Amino acid sequence: MTTEILIALIGFAFASSITPGPNNLMLMASGANYGLRRTVPHMLGISLGHAFMVVMVGVVLLRMFESYPVLNIVLKVLSAAYMLWLAWKIANAVAPEAKEVTGKPFTFLQAAAFQWVNPKAWFMAITAISAYAPQNMGVLAGSSLVAVVFSATNLPSVTVWAWMGVQVRRWLGTARRLRMFNVTMAVLLVVSLWPMLMT
Repeated sequence: MTTEILIALIGFAFASSITPGPNNLMLMASGANYGLRRTVPHMLGISLGHAFMVVMVGVVLLRMFESYPVLNIVLKVLSAAYMLWLAWKIANAVAPEAKEVTGKPFTFLQAAAFQWVNPKAWFMAITAISAYAPQNMGVLAGSSLVAVVFSATNLPSVTVWAWMGVQVRRWLGTARRLRMFNVTMAVLLVVSLWPMLMT
């Protein structure tokens, strides 16, 4: 991988990781509801789970999607259904009169598994592999290199969103405000589905 391609990959990884999307909205909600320490497994699950996804996209999945286009439709339907369910869970994380948040933050495995139904994660993985994977290293080695660079850039980016959620929590001193925040995050999560559904 040349220096120019490496810099371009880091730029793409940073831009796509730091901008709003399902992962970041959920991390902000988790930071606000559970704090930064309890959100760490969620953050690691996103970064390492997405890195694994990048490798799998490079080695196997691009060929499958080319051979069976119907898989794209199946993925969209499953993604939309799961994200609507998650939006409902976020919106109901705290009851209007509750003093403490109910529910639990995402575990490492839940966050890693979520990447497979996250439309933005698919876009990021497919673009990273198709645009930046070195052709002279072999499929597995090239995909793995892209995954490592992407993960190293992604983790600090997603940490920012969880940290912002923690900062927001300071202004959410009442259950009513926290409920309004959670409902807002849930609505934004549903809105983030719009670009996927329009393609």
